[in-house]
Amino acid sequence: MTKTIRADQVGSLLRPQSLLDARRAHEHGALLDQALRDAEDEAIGAVLALQAEAGIEVVSDGEFRRSAWGNGLIDALSGTETAPPAFTGATTGPRRWHGDHAALAADTLPERKVVTGKIGLTRRFATEEAAFLKANADGAFKITMPSPTMFNRLYDPERSAATYPSLDELMEDLVALYLDEIDALHAIGVPYLQLDSLRYIDTIDAVETGRIPAAAARASLAKLVEIDNRVLGRMKRDGVTRGVHICRGNHRSAWAVSGSYESIAEFLLGQVDADRFLMEFDSDRAGSFDPLRFVPAGKLVVLGLITTKTGELEDVDALCRRIDQASKFVPLERLAVSPQCGFASTELGNLLTVEEEKRKLALVVEVAHRVWG
Repeated sequence: MTKTIRADQVGSLLRPQSLLDARRAHEHGALLDQALRDAEDEAIGAVLALQAEAGIEVVSDGEFRRSAWGNGLIDALSGTETAPPAFTGATTGPRRWHGDHAALAADTLPERKVVTGKIGLTRRFATEEAAFLKANADGAFKITMPSPTMFNRLYDPERSAATYPSLDELMEDLVALYLDEIDALHAIGVPYLQLDSLRYIDTIDAVETGRIPAAAARASLAKLVEIDNRVLGRMKRDGVTRGVHICRGNHRSAWAVSGSYESIAEFLLGQVDADRFLMEFDSDRAGSFDPLRFVPAGKLVVLGLITTKTGELEDVDALCRRIDQASKFVPLERLAVSPQCGFASTELGNLLTVEEEKRKLALVVEVAHRVWG
């Protein structure tokens, strides 16, 4: 894109009840594939209108064709079988949900998949979304994609090892699927591609909680960055904006981890080959803006200052002051503003209304106009 987007968003939006009902009917065999597609198209058309009314500068389809933010790929992937949820509860399991709604988040996790055979695609996982947006969006639009590194959970040492003796071998096949998908997205003409890469925050959490020393985190980071840069390198093309989104978990208004970017910022911000970093900064859990001093020249930071976890509107003046604080580390012309994450990382979404969501998006626009004109 030639225009610098100042009023950005992360991608997922609240699904209407009609779409949730259609998906349940389809799962039970009461709705044909085309009827579900029609319901998705109608809901996406309505949410495009909502974004236009809010004035947001880049639209998404709300990830309405996915059952969760990363499930565009998962739902299209062959060579897998179902398994229990990766996060087993609010206080147990490999990741814990936190906040007032932690129990609700733990109780509404979907089934997950594990790889049990050679992986492939039953269909493309993002190009249908892109084609619809290309035909129906009035202006700039984005396609979000989870980083391949998010799918380490697909690997089960017992069930996957017969086909993939190591996670690295599975990751090679996953990256190959991504590179082919990106070529198809370029053919459609997608102006903004966003990689959602949350495992960097797992590294922060591991350092903050003392599970690994900061020095040991470098090797883990290097592997994550190497994989992401292969995907981001394929995304690179004249006229295409490449973003990387980093947050601390977002499900049913609960959160997963805490910690400042400080322990990983110099390596992460210096090495990841993105044009824009969409970074969570809506609460004290994200720490200060100090780590932004490591942002290289030419990179833009989208400050995720507006929370999607509640419907309460932030104060415009306070948001503008926070942008002013961030500008001490990154020049104002290389900053933008957005919500800290999507509104519905999973299809049930966060605990606010569609009208509150719209007001949040309009607030992003108001702040951007106030700061950048």
